[in-house]
Amino acid sequence: MHIDTQARGFELSAEVRDHVQRRLGFSIDWAHDRVNSVSVVLSDINGPRGGKDKRCRIQVAVAGAADVRIDDTQADLYLAIDRAVDRAGRALARQVARQRQRQPGRSRDARAALSVAVPPADLTTTTV
Repeated sequence: MHIDTQARGFELSAEVRDHVQRRLGFSIDWAHDRVNSVSVVLSDINGPRGGKDKRCRIQVAVAGAADVRIDDTQADLYLAIDRAVDRAGRALARQVARQRQRQPGRSRDARAALSVAVPPADLTTTTV
């Protein structure tokens, strides 16, 4: 599973990149067959002024379902990453559970078409 990690407003260190990779690996690796891609954008909203301004945005592209998008802002970058990753893991689990509830291999339209009663064909027998 490829994780695209970007930083805006500061330089992305190897430690932060490794932390993101490790945390996402623990949180969503169980669904690697359903995940198409993962994008993480880390940003420092206020720059050097400080405050609750470290943002972590995670987008998980799920096969056959809507993307999971999580946004978390904290004063500490590592805390923002940890909270966003935890929330992304829970949201992905809900998304996968919804997919499992549907009948595999059939879309809603196909199920609706099958539920419509079809009149029996004119059965005539011919003898030769």
